[in-house]
Amino acid sequence: MIVVNVESPEAERTTYRAHGGGIARMLLTSHFMKSMEFFAWAVVPPGNVMEAHIDEVEEIYFMLAGEGLMKVGDEEKTVKTWDAIWLPAGIPHEFTNTGKENAFIAVVAAYPR
Repeated sequence: MIVVNVESPEAERTTYRAHGGGIARMLLTSHFMKSMEFFAWAVVPPGNVMEAHIDEVEEIYFMLAGEGLMKVGDEEKTVKTWDAIWLPAGIPHEFTNTGKENAFIAVVAAYPR
């Protein structure tokens, strides 16, 4: 069993700027996991944008708190706390925090089968 707290020193060491608009931490990575690329935590302040980008792996954004506008390809939807958003591999996606509070997002990325 591996347990990593988002506020632990090992998680803090992985802190990075997520696509220009968020701060993220890698909690679990393919260093340990066999079928997943990573599990991460991100915070996006009000008005910030996680800029459009393309990933080679599928992702799921799970909204832990907050709200925003999610763009996936040509589609746009408003998302909020407890929404799960599937992001197919190879499709551009972008998240804008349209709320007044920080948006907290759990991010899971998995390899294709």
